[in-house]
Amino acid sequence: MMNAIKAFLMGPEKEAIDETQATHIAVVALLVRAATSDANFGDDERQAIRAIVAEYFKLSDAEVTKLVAAAEDEEAETMDLHRWTQAIKRHYSEEERIGLIEKLWEVVYADGKLDDYEANLLRRVAGLIYVPDRESGQARLRVMSRLGIGSSEEH
Repeated sequence: MMNAIKAFLMGPEKEAIDETQATHIAVVALLVRAATSDANFGDDERQAIRAIVAEYFKLSDAEVTKLVAAAEDEEAETMDLHRWTQAIKRHYSEEERIGLIEKLWEVVYADGKLDDYEANLLRRVAGLIYVPDRESGQARLRVMSRLGIGSSEEH
């Protein structure tokens, strides 16, 4: 796992990158970035990320722990979203990218409220992975409905 992370961070030189692992790290790093963008990375968001990762990638608890730790390290070292979004654009279909935006909305709403920084991040990520505003908005409404958050609220 550490070799895959190192190869992802350093770029493909001599060692071939496990593209699937690199893409998983990119996805989870975006989930972590969404959770931390309001400067409050609480237990609700951590639990949401773990549940999403376990279900989305069909991983065991131990695998989830390793992947989330690798993604948290990656997120802490990288300010740029482009590396992650490029990996996602290369490997995800439009439907999968829309699904990812929905998962990001789940993370930002895990604490029951949407911060302006979170909303801004979601707009940027959606644009970078070519998810139209309409699709992102519909994903947001699906999450709000699932979580019982009223759409009449400001956020």
